[in-house]
Amino acid sequence: MTYIVNDNCIACKYTDCVEVCPVDCFYEGENMLVIHPDECIDCGVCEPECPADAIRPDTDPGTETWVEFNRKYAELWPVIITRKDPLPEAEERDGETGKLEKYFSETPGEGG
Repeated sequence: MTYIVNDNCIACKYTDCVEVCPVDCFYEGENMLVIHPDECIDCGVCEPECPADAIRPDTDPGTETWVEFNRKYAELWPVIITRKDPLPEAEERDGETGKLEKYFSETPGEGG
C-alpha cells in the first residue's frame, strides 16, 4: 500500500503534510504536491494533516490512476521537506471539483 495525493490538492497546495513525513517522499509542482509511491512507507501520518483531504490510501476506490500520476510527477518535480504557505487561492479553491482539468500545471515547484 501507499498513499497518493489527488486533485483536491490542485490550486491549494497545503504543505502541512511534508513536515510530518519521516521519509521525505513529497514532491512539489507549481500548484500541487505528489507522493512518490515507491518511497512512501505507508505510515499514514500525512493523511490527517491535509486540510483539503487530498491524501488518500491507494486502497480507496478510484485511486488506481492517481498512483501512476503521483509516480510520474514525483520523478519530475523536486522534493519538498519544509512547510510553506498555501497558494493564495487555497481557501477559495478548496473543495472545488474539476480542478485537474481547470488548474493543473506540470511545471515543477521550487522544492525546499
